[in-house]
Amino acid sequence: MPTLFRFLTVLAMIAAVIYGSMVALSVLVVPREREVTVRIPSDKLNPPKQPSQQASAP
Repeated sequence: MPTLFRFLTVLAMIAAVIYGSMVALSVLVVPREREVTVRIPSDKLNPPKQPSQQASAP
């Protein structure tokens, strides 16, 4: 039983360190605001029209 308690204590401490680091990152780190420009090729916006294939009636 003491080894199980020691194992669970170590796991709880590791989880607390990970949780604390996530909280610290979310509180202390401030993202920089900047303008983002993404170029989209014109053929993606207006794809060339393909000729429609109509079935001929007999």
